[in-house]
Amino acid sequence: MLPNLTLRQLQTFREVMRSGSISDASRTLLRTQPAVSTMIANIERELGFSLFVREHGRLTPTAEAHYFLEEAEEVLDRLDRTVRTMSEFGTLDRGSLRIACHPASSGFFLPKVLAEFLKDRPEVKADLMMRTSQVVEDLIASQEYDIGLAETPTPRSSIKIETFDLECVIALPEIDPLAQKDVLTPTDLRDYPMAMLFGDHHVTVATQAAFASCDAALNRRFVLRTFLPSLQLVGAGLCGAVVDRITAATSPAPGVVFRKFAPAITSSVSLLLPAHRPTSVLTNAFRIHLREQLAQIDGIYASKY
Repeated sequence: MLPNLTLRQLQTFREVMRSGSISDASRTLLRTQPAVSTMIANIERELGFSLFVREHGRLTPTAEAHYFLEEAEEVLDRLDRTVRTMSEFGTLDRGSLRIACHPASSGFFLPKVLAEFLKDRPEVKADLMMRTSQVVEDLIASQEYDIGLAETPTPRSSIKIETFDLECVIALPEIDPLAQKDVLTPTDLRDYPMAMLFGDHHVTVATQAAFASCDAALNRRFVLRTFLPSLQLVGAGLCGAVVDRITAATSPAPGVVFRKFAPAITSSVSLLLPAHRPTSVLTNAFRIHLREQLAQIDGIYASKY
């Protein structure tokens, strides 16, 4: 049967070995001499042999006591390191984040948010994975990643979802006469060359419906997989584009202006968390920081007018 030793017993034994006597150890530990003597006797009983030779009121450590001291100090030092590390987890100074995000947030928005969050946390490590929104959803549902940012998925039991509905905007070359307008409609953009996402994306479907409701011809000059490349095409004066608010608010766009579009087209994004495992303190702090940055998107966008 293995000995049943407590951390307090190990600490008491270590102090007796360091001080060389029961009386000195008791003063350091703020305990009575009989309590310390009883603790040492209990350790010896658990181990099944003596750790000290008792002669004329003095304790002389045995060879086994010196070996046991090395082992006890290793255990106690390891515990001290673990407690310090865990306290750093609590203060967000240590740990790791596994983040999955969709393409619209991966180029500038998420890296900027992550950099701000980690700037004073050199011991925190991060894994930032860019995938399609469907893959991001699956990574969170599989409980592999700590947090995700993606287009809002269909609800499922394996994911916690917090949704943000952000209006899309129209990107135009700043030299275009239409840039003088504050709000653009499908009628304004009739036959105007546009860069748009692939056909079954919900923003494209909504844009097509808006143009059709105004009986305005939609000129899809460029078909893209993500919003970000459209800004280069717009900046070159080749087209306009319907873009999501995150791209408009945070991506470099020389030669581009952003204008409201009526009727409003919404691009819904969500923070995703795995539902079947606890959220770490660090992940929750990053979630709050990311949520605050998403909430500020409208203000950032407005400053671009």
